[in-house]
Amino acid sequence: MPKGRATDAHSKIFPVVDGPRPRMGRAPATTHSELSHLALQMFLDRGFDETTVDEIARAAGIGRRTFFRYFASKNDLPWGDFDSLLSAMRAQLRSLPPETPLMDAIRVAVIEFNRFPDAELPFHRERMRLLLNVPSLVAHSTLRYAAWRQVIAAFAAERLGSDPDTLEPQSIAWACLGLCLAAYEQWLSQDDADLPRLLDEAFQRLDSAFGSP
Repeated sequence: MPKGRATDAHSKIFPVVDGPRPRMGRAPATTHSELSHLALQMFLDRGFDETTVDEIARAAGIGRRTFFRYFASKNDLPWGDFDSLLSAMRAQLRSLPPETPLMDAIRVAVIEFNRFPDAELPFHRERMRLLLNVPSLVAHSTLRYAAWRQVIAAFAAERLGSDPDTLEPQSIAWACLGLCLAAYEQWLSQDDADLPRLLDEAFQRLDSAFGSP
């Protein structure tokens, strides 16, 4: 993780902040997205471990107590409003026709979960580089991955008529997480890669390993 000032490439995405300071003349950052984007800028400029919650709150023009209303810890910042995204994925899975094959349904929902507006993609690339490379974030990510897997396992279990904690739904959930991480590694290594296409390709290649229930 680079320390010090942001590189030229990063500064084109995140305007460089010379130091934490209140955003004079502007409303405070009071959404998950605003705080997450601001924190990403500071992490790239200073380094994740070197940036404190107090500095982020001060740069956002909010108090420490307000910060913790949005995020339980600094480690949660790169994830944005992850709980809302999980809720949306559950709703997406429930909305699919019951005759849709299990892995096809999961593939569609996972691709939608990872679809972002063009303006958000530069932020998301930097977010995922942090999550996959900063040791403290890698460790913290296990909690987020577990919550994501449980959504998949619960859906698979419902389709299979089993318990979410049994082997088959859990195996499917773990396999889907592996597919996503492999697709993300490819996406981060190729500036012109299309994330939904990579995810679709990964799922299509593994679909025959499970087949239709």
